[in-house]
Amino acid sequence: MAYEFIQTENREGVYIVTMHDPPTRNALGPQMADELMECLDIFEDDPEARVLLLTGTEPSFCSGANVRGFNQRIQDREAGSVDVEVDPLPWGMMESQYASRGQKVALGGQASRIPLRIHKLQKPSIAAVNGHAIGVGMGVALACDIRYTSEKAVFSEAFARMGLIPGDGSCWQLPRLIGMSNTLLLQYTGDRIDGPDAYRLGLASKLLPDDELFDATLELASRLAKGATQSHALIKYLVHKSLSMDFEEALDLSHVAQEQVRKTEDHKEAVQAFLEKRPANLKGR
Repeated sequence: MAYEFIQTENREGVYIVTMHDPPTRNALGPQMADELMECLDIFEDDPEARVLLLTGTEPSFCSGANVRGFNQRIQDREAGSVDVEVDPLPWGMMESQYASRGQKVALGGQASRIPLRIHKLQKPSIAAVNGHAIGVGMGVALACDIRYTSEKAVFSEAFARMGLIPGDGSCWQLPRLIGMSNTLLLQYTGDRIDGPDAYRLGLASKLLPDDELFDATLELASRLAKGATQSHALIKYLVHKSLSMDFEEALDLSHVAQEQVRKTEDHKEAVQAFLEKRPANLKGR
């Protein structure tokens, strides 16, 4: 299927998605978001596509939201509303506004829906961060299960510098990766950090020279694409669910998952291959 703002390729079970809008350095506008949502649905529904590899057209991964649209939104909002005094201590109004909010995520637009869709994929996702990952672009990378970064990549939680908050889920993702203090430092300041610093903080699993990044990420993705896809799906489910459980509850849930995967063809094949001393041929079923 042809898209305007993304490119897709299915390479032996690895579904490669490249964000592609060079004039904006792959800014995540509404059209790109629509195309990403469609291709992510296609990926998840295709049993032959077993791992997502997400990257961007050089020299950027995703430069964030298209800021040129912000001014029009401000004008539209001001034209249809009365002046409201801003509370210097805004926590108090959050509970009532949260309780009366509209449909979940709908208010956040592409800043929310793309990271959430990636986060909820029942297959492994890997980001090859090859350049700028700014604002929601960083959030898209964080939503992937694994991140490989190039040495020239640039990460920034740029929201507060635009008078906004991270609406892309990074307030949930970042503390789990790098701790509370480092999260607040990045989000308060919006400072840019390079690939080596991102790797040192724990934002990426691997740091690579730019000319080696894609091949190394593809190698990992190809390895996972030959693995037990049902096991991968339930491992991801268990890891995320366990974050809000105690140890015993997590063990109980894992027992339920284990009973599911014991029934798969891949489990049967893996055991048979072990007994026959040969490589297993896992089909993702």
